[in-house]
Amino acid sequence: MDFYTAVPAGHGDGKGLPVCIVLHGTSTRPRDFSRLGFGRALSRAVEKGAAPFVLAGADGGRRGWRPKTGDDPQRMAYEDVPNWCAERGFDIGRIVLWGWSTGGAGALLLAETFRGFARATAAFSPAVAPGDQVFEQVARIQDHPLGLWCGLDDPLLANVRALQKELRYPPVAGRYSDGGHSFDYWQTIIPEAFRFIGSALD
Repeated sequence: MDFYTAVPAGHGDGKGLPVCIVLHGTSTRPRDFSRLGFGRALSRAVEKGAAPFVLAGADGGRRGWRPKTGDDPQRMAYEDVPNWCAERGFDIGRIVLWGWSTGGAGALLLAETFRGFARATAAFSPAVAPGDQVFEQVARIQDHPLGLWCGLDDPLLANVRALQKELRYPPVAGRYSDGGHSFDYWQTIIPEAFRFIGSALD
C-alpha cells in the first residue's frame, strides 16, 4: 500500500500538526503526488501565511472511494489513514478532506457518511451526478464547511453546479474559473484551497 505524507518546510517531522487527507482521482496515485508538487505547494502556502498542516494520502484504487465487494477504500480513509498518521505523531483530532474528480466525490461522500469526522472538505471538480449517493446524502453536509471548485470547460460543470444548488448555503470557499478536468487547472487553485484548509484547521 502506497502511503504519502508531506510536511511543510520548517516544521520538522510534522508531529502535532493537523492532517489533510488526500483522496486522489482515477488518473493519479500517491506515488505521483511528489511529481505533482504537492509538498512544495504546501510549503509555499504556509510561507504565505496559511496555518501549517500535513498532507496524507493512500492508494484507493481506480474505481473511486465508494465501498465495493472485497474492497473498502472509504473505510481505509476513515480508519487506517488516521491510524497511520497517529503513528507518525500527527494530530488526528483535527482532520480535513481534499480530493479531485473521483477523489472529490469520495471526499464529499466521506464527509456525508461520517459526520463530524472532518472539519471541512475541499473538492475539485468532483465526479458527481444528480441522483447518485453524494446528491442523495447532501443534507448531511449542509452545515459542513465546504470548498468547491470546478473549471468552466469541465464536462462535470453542470453536475457540480447542480450539487451546489442542493446546498442550503453556498460553499465558504471555491469558484468556477477557466480550466478543464485536468491538473493544468487543478494546480492553479491549490494555493487558495490550501488557505481554506489551513483556516479550517487553525
